[in-house]
Amino acid sequence: MKVLAAMSGGVDSAVAAARAAEAGHDVVGVHMALSRSRAQTRSGSRGCCTVEDASDARRAAERIGIPYYVWDLSEDFHDLVIADFLSEYAAGRTPNPCVRCNERIKFASLLERARLLGFDAVCTGHYARIGNAGPDGSPSLHRARNLPKDQSYVLAVMGPEATARAVFPLGEDEDKQAVRDEARARGLGVSTKPDSYDICFVADGDTRGFLERNLGAAPGEIVDADGTVLGEHAGTHGFTIGQRKGLGLQRPAPDGAPRYVLDVRPDTRQVVVGPSELLSRAELTARDLVAFEPISPGRRVLAQIRAHGEALPGVVESVPGDGPAGRAESELLRVRLDAPVRGVAPGQTLVLYDGDRVLASATLERRA
Repeated sequence: MKVLAAMSGGVDSAVAAARAAEAGHDVVGVHMALSRSRAQTRSGSRGCCTVEDASDARRAAERIGIPYYVWDLSEDFHDLVIADFLSEYAAGRTPNPCVRCNERIKFASLLERARLLGFDAVCTGHYARIGNAGPDGSPSLHRARNLPKDQSYVLAVMGPEATARAVFPLGEDEDKQAVRDEARARGLGVSTKPDSYDICFVADGDTRGFLERNLGAAPGEIVDADGTVLGEHAGTHGFTIGQRKGLGLQRPAPDGAPRYVLDVRPDTRQVVVGPSELLSRAELTARDLVAFEPISPGRRVLAQIRAHGEALPGVVESVPGDGPAGRAESELLRVRLDAPVRGVAPGQTLVLYDGDRVLASATLERRA
C-alpha cells in the first residue's frame, strides 16, 4: 500500500512512519508547514508544525530511510482553522481548533492531496484505533488502548470516509514510554522530545491576548442572571462558559460564593455570570452531525464534550431529520444525559460513543 506519513516532528508521528515502513508499505513522509511566520518557532514543548519541527521530521525521515517533503498548507490552515477560531469566539462560542485541524487540514486538505498523488492512505501518530463495524465492513473509529492519550474525540469529526483511508499505528500501544523507548532503539532523535500542548498557532500560550490582538476591543457589561450590572469587560471574546478566573469583578456575590460565566452574548456585548449551580444542564443540542452509523432516538450512548473529559451516559432524543419538516428538532441532534454536566458551551464538540466505539460527532449549540 502506498502511504503518506504525516510527520509533525514529534516522537509519535516518527514512530508511526517507521512502523508503516517496516510493515512493508511504500511510505513517503510529509511535514505540513502551517505557520505563515517563522516567529512561531517554539522551544520546549509548546506548539507543533513549526520550522523547528520540520527539521526534526526531516532527520527522522532520513533515519527511517523514506523520501521526505514539506508541503506549505499555511494558507489552508489560516483560512480553515485560525479564521474559524476567531469567528467562533467573536460569535460567543468556544471552538476546539484541534478538531478543526484534523477535520479540515489533516483529513481533508492533506488527504485530498494524497489521493490526487495516488496514495492509498494517510498515516499519523494519533492515538486511536480503526476497526470494522457492521456486516458491510464499514470502518469504525475506536478509542486507543492508551486511554490517557486517546485522541478519538478530536478525530471523530473526520467521519467514516476519511477513516477508511487513515492508518494509526500507535492505537494499540498502552504506554507512551514504550513508544519513546522504541524511538530511541530506532535511533530517532526525537525520542526525548516533549509533547506539544496548548494551541499551536498561539505561540506564547496567551489565548486571551491572541483574541484581543486579532478581534480588537469591544467593551461591554458583565451582568448577573437578573441583568444587574456588576462590571465591565474589554470584549466578550475573552470569556467562555464555565470560566471562573479573570472576570475582573470587584464586588463579591451576596453570599460570598464564586461567580462563573453562564452565557456570552456578543450581540449585546454582555457576559452573564452567576453561581455554579446555574451552569448545569442535562440536555445537549448539537448541529453539523457526522455519523459513523445510523443513530435512532432512544439509543443509549456515552456523550463527551471535552477532549479529556469524562464520557457521560445518556439517551438520544432526536436526530436531524427525525422531527416533522420545518421544526427545529429535525435539524439538531439532542441528547438527554442521565445527570447534569457543568460548563456546556456552544462551539464545543460533542462526540457520542458506544463503549469505546465512536458513533458520531457534532457541534454543540446554545441552551435549548
